[in-house]
Amino acid sequence: MSRRVYDLPPLTTLTTFEAAARHLSFKNAAVELNVTPGAVSHQIKALEAELGRPLFQRRHRGVELTKEGGRLFATLAESFTRIGHQLREIRHQGEWRVRIGATTAVASLWTSRFLAAFWRENPDITIDQTVSDDGFGAVPNLDMYVRYGRDHRSDWDQLPLYRDDLVPVASPELAAALEGATLAQLAEQQLIYLDSTDPSWTSWDDWFAAQDYTGPFARDFRVNNYVIGLSSAMEGLGLVLGWKRLIEPYLGTGQLQVIEGHSIAAPRRFHLVTRPDAELTQPARMLREWFMTSMSELNST
Repeated sequence: MSRRVYDLPPLTTLTTFEAAARHLSFKNAAVELNVTPGAVSHQIKALEAELGRPLFQRRHRGVELTKEGGRLFATLAESFTRIGHQLREIRHQGEWRVRIGATTAVASLWTSRFLAAFWRENPDITIDQTVSDDGFGAVPNLDMYVRYGRDHRSDWDQLPLYRDDLVPVASPELAAALEGATLAQLAEQQLIYLDSTDPSWTSWDDWFAAQDYTGPFARDFRVNNYVIGLSSAMEGLGLVLGWKRLIEPYLGTGQLQVIEGHSIAAPRRFHLVTRPDAELTQPARMLREWFMTSMSELNST
């Protein structure tokens, strides 16, 4: 009787349905919930029987939401989001803490310096920084994260920060040897590629194509971490594609140098992806506003 106070079916069926609807896949929902696909299918059938309506259309290559399923998913997604926000508020009541994410490169070269400056002005706020080069998923346990390009998997607010310039950079010795080099001469060098799971990052191939170079490339050297790529370039192993503002710490010390004459505007902007305003705590809103104000001042100089 107690569960009928709100006229709800078992909550397990609702959470299972929400995961399956969000993924549009029983298999992926099973992975998230750490159960078998059969268990997911059983819960969905139980919920459909309870409601007397189909919630999914079973297709050969997956599932689609019915009209009723879409309405229920929209309501559950909004409700679970509000519940999650309230739980976070209760857990961290009286605790001024903000959680922000970034890639290894963005965290080490950029946001750590920004966050240190913010913390010096707001020492009562604790900043937790999470680093991931594989993205943060559709609903990360963060308040915000920095990303190159828009995150099309997310319905959070996506605030543009700035557009960088992409330039070839190398060790001082190699940069001096390549002063005045043509695109063809750059292509003869060993190019350090970033193998990223995120397809939004601009590659050497994209960079050369944007400048209408269609010739051959001599050889490549591949890394799966941008900071390692920068370190490899500093050791003279080849050219790395530099996000000019992002790598300013290395350019400022002379550890890396730009090979002048070839630069393109990055195809995408860096964005600050944040929870909607209603879901942000006061400290998180303070960090967001400080972030945007600081970037606006930098962009205007």
